[in-house]
Amino acid sequence: MSLGNQLDTLYRQVIMDHYKNPRNRGELEGETLNINMNNPTCGDRIQLQMQVEDGKIADAKFVGEGCSISLSSASMMTQAVKGLLVEDALKLSEIFSNMMLGKDFDEGDFDLGDIEALQGVSKFPARIKCATLAWKAMEKGLKE
Repeated sequence: MSLGNQLDTLYRQVIMDHYKNPRNRGELEGETLNINMNNPTCGDRIQLQMQVEDGKIADAKFVGEGCSISLSSASMMTQAVKGLLVEDALKLSEIFSNMMLGKDFDEGDFDLGDIEALQGVSKFPARIKCATLAWKAMEKGLKE
């Protein structure tokens, strides 16, 4: 098996792990930012909740339904942004967006970790909206 095929297999496994065992799925207690978004093209829906304290994302959870890419991306995103300053979460979202569009991206000080498994989505334009739904919800919530 070539290295490229091995990476594809590993990335598929990471995506399916987040889909079958989503991190941060559920609802937050107390005062939260609530953002509801959907992708009418394929039926993905997400409700993202975030607690922002002192300019940092203290916690983030989501509920929703959709394809494996949409829900695994939400799982990865909520893991990645917890504890980040709002401005850093928005920078990370920009890096992710560039990755999805197949543009060159510099991850800077960020460790993308599992998020890199979604890089292959850029080869499937119809699926990019699935992967970016949770990220767009996060941006919307933090900018409003």
